[in-house]
Amino acid sequence: MGRIVSLLGNKGGTGKTTLAHMLGQGLGLLGVRAVVALTDPTREPLSREGRRYLPSDARRPEDLKRIALTLRSVPGWVGIVDGGAGRVEFDQALARVSDLVLLPFRESHEDMRVVLQDLARIPQAWALPSQWPTNTWAREAAGRALDAQLAPVRDRVLDPVNALGATKVLLQSSLPASLPRPLEDACRQLARTVAEIAGIPLPEAPEARVSRQQAAGATHAVASR
Repeated sequence: MGRIVSLLGNKGGTGKTTLAHMLGQGLGLLGVRAVVALTDPTREPLSREGRRYLPSDARRPEDLKRIALTLRSVPGWVGIVDGGAGRVEFDQALARVSDLVLLPFRESHEDMRVVLQDLARIPQAWALPSQWPTNTWAREAAGRALDAQLAPVRDRVLDPVNALGATKVLLQSSLPASLPRPLEDACRQLARTVAEIAGIPLPEAPEARVSRQQAAGATHAVASR
């Protein structure tokens, strides 16, 4: 059966949508078939063009339920749910049906305060530092704040995903023919981390890419179920 990974959290602006698409692209680059389900009613669906995964419109609860049921019946697929923000009950309901819950947060004290509350509400979740600073001074300051504020749950905090300007390309309606190498590398790294935690098997040759023709045929099969 397929796996479901949800990116949740009460705080907005933490990078949930960007990370969802990074994860979908990364899994696709590693040869894993993935769907990224949009649930935030304030956002517009994205085109499939140029992507290594299938973006899906799940803004209506019935559509999200249909996608989740379909994924559960298709072995080898991974569903990635972009949960939006400010929906505590929605997050808790999604967490109950997810194989892995990620709670992105940025380096601000407010983000850390909120993610600490979310971790208490969703005991099985992992906190994911997002858009983490790469400047040496700022990174050290963010690390000190993280160690101080999240000390009780430090073992549930994953390695940071660094800030990368190129990630905004993933939120374009359609993708260009090729993506910057640093962006593809960051997508792969995130996908490997999530695959290890969630027990998602990767192909024997993890760097082998799924051709666009193969990806299109696979996504059509799931979409038509």
